[in-house]
Amino acid sequence: MPASLLFVAEAPGHLGGVRTGVPLQGDQSGRNFRSYCAAAGIDLGQAFICNAVLCHPPSAEGRNRPPRAGEVANCNDFLAEIVELVDPALVVALGRVALGALARISPHGLHFGEDVARAVPWQGRRLISLYHPSGQTQGRRSRALQIEDYRAVGAAVAASRGRVIG
Repeated sequence: MPASLLFVAEAPGHLGGVRTGVPLQGDQSGRNFRSYCAAAGIDLGQAFICNAVLCHPPSAEGRNRPPRAGEVANCNDFLAEIVELVDPALVVALGRVALGALARISPHGLHFGEDVARAVPWQGRRLISLYHPSGQTQGRRSRALQIEDYRAVGAAVAASRGRVIG
């Protein structure tokens, strides 16, 4: 199941991944994600998409809520195994939760929000942090900036084809 690119999102959304069984599929986050990837020329056929947390218990109102630290910790061994099995040249953390979960596997030194679209060495591969593609993110980072962020991912994928990481 090797792929050159691994996207790690937060958790299955109740309108998307919970309903479809596929990460970033069937909701606004998934539509934004696919739109950003298409605009940046990223071939999702070469990517594996997963979540840092495997289930996403809803809030009392039935909406998505941020996963709790214990939920992230409970799923961290699964995430580490996915990284190992997929063996990507490039890992992309989509949001703060995903970036934190990856840091639990191995420290990376990235700070969410400060290091957007900056690739760093991590576990013999490269790691990039982006904002999660939810509609709420556009209030903090414009669609145009997010497309530029995804273009940095596309450039990093092209640069990693030789798999020389450093």
